[in-house]
Amino acid sequence: MADAANTLPGAAGESAGAGQPLLRVEHIRKSFGDLEVLRDVSLSVAEHQVVAVIGPSGSGKSTMLRCINRLEEPGSGRIFLGADEITARGARLDQLRRNIGMVFQQFNLYPHLNARDNVALALRKVLKLDKAAAYARAEKALASVGLADKTLAFPAQLSGGQQQRVGIARALAMEPRVVLFDEPTSALDPELVTGVLSVIRDLKALGYTMVVVTHEMAFAREVADHLIFMDKGQIVEEGKPAELFAAPRSDRLREFLSSMLGH
Repeated sequence: MADAANTLPGAAGESAGAGQPLLRVEHIRKSFGDLEVLRDVSLSVAEHQVVAVIGPSGSGKSTMLRCINRLEEPGSGRIFLGADEITARGARLDQLRRNIGMVFQQFNLYPHLNARDNVALALRKVLKLDKAAAYARAEKALASVGLADKTLAFPAQLSGGQQQRVGIARALAMEPRVVLFDEPTSALDPELVTGVLSVIRDLKALGYTMVVVTHEMAFAREVADHLIFMDKGQIVEEGKPAELFAAPRSDRLREFLSSMLGH
């Protein structure tokens, strides 16, 4: 991925301003019926920072990501990308989806489209690029995740790990300012996990701003700049990964890490 910084300028992004977080979530709440899934969640992400979010199933991690890119509507609270409030009335969702990329658990590829067309679709529909320009950008994005030789392959012809890399290429091709990853390896066989995590490591080296919900503890400890632990819809602890893994302050995080790490 050595040339991806040139082909995918979204890695650099626009400056959020001195001292200003690129992404800011303020007091988000979200309920589904009587179930409160997010309870006063606030966080900030600096430009070029990788934030890992860990926690048990049902703790609100994925719902938080879906609120950030407005796939779910927060019940209350505000979310900002740079100086722009993306939860404001009248916020343009097409512009939002361009600036905040999303990589899903289940790949969400169109089975009747090859890899290049899966990546190019949003480029044509949202950015209104012509076919040649969309294909050129799609091919560069696929090359950046190690799939230069799979541009014409259909999802059924690709392994799960390759399908997920197409999903990552689709997000990167839009040149987003932030990329959200929702458990990007949870649907993969264990032997395919390493390749996808390697791509995310490469993106960090290129300066991408990322929020990664993951159950891969070693990855969270080694790659993230900042770690967030969620439980029961709240952020229980956050800080530097090495410090939280070495000396959890809460009993709940200590129990969670013990169950995940087997000690």
